[in-house]
Amino acid sequence: MAERPPPIVIGIAGGTGSGKTTVASVILERVGGERITFLPQDAYYRDLADLPPPQRATVNFDHPESLETHLLIEHLQQLKRWQPVDIPVYDFTIHQRTHRTRRVEPHPVILVEGILVFAEPQLREQFDVKLFVDTPADIRFIRRLQRDIQERGRSMESVIRQYEATVRPMHEEFVETSKRFADVIIPEGGFNAAAMDMVVARVTALLDNR
Repeated sequence: MAERPPPIVIGIAGGTGSGKTTVASVILERVGGERITFLPQDAYYRDLADLPPPQRATVNFDHPESLETHLLIEHLQQLKRWQPVDIPVYDFTIHQRTHRTRRVEPHPVILVEGILVFAEPQLREQFDVKLFVDTPADIRFIRRLQRDIQERGRSMESVIRQYEATVRPMHEEFVETSKRFADVIIPEGGFNAAAMDMVVARVTALLDNR
């Protein structure tokens, strides 16, 4: 029996609130959720349980060192060998991992989404297709503000303070500079119908070839 070809790995990068998840959702819907494994980079933040809560809130979560990238790469390599993985479940309200994990099964396409997925060379080389979602800074900030208040229990003042202290400078240093590694840059994310048609056609063609 012929060896099964490895899954196609697609990286989706872009700034906070750029619409990366919307792009992933469009691909999932149009290519078929039963053919896709989804890995959010957010699940791989380092566990800060050993730090007191006030100190956790001061950690720079927008720097590559805040993420356990080697574990994400290890899980990707397992999935590419058609082996399931148990990914961490992170609680953003208290800045630490829970004791639970989530079982993720391998599929012909693996989507990896996160602000820093192109910032680390070893992670970047895992991708067959690299997409960068490019959205104006004001739109991204508004979306982040709404998300952190509604979903993560943050105050408006704390979101603004974090944005000024780490989110914006880290975006300029790591996220924006990683755009040059993208195969496709998608302005306005999943709402860009022409770009999404092209991306879906490319993924479908890669699947057909394999």
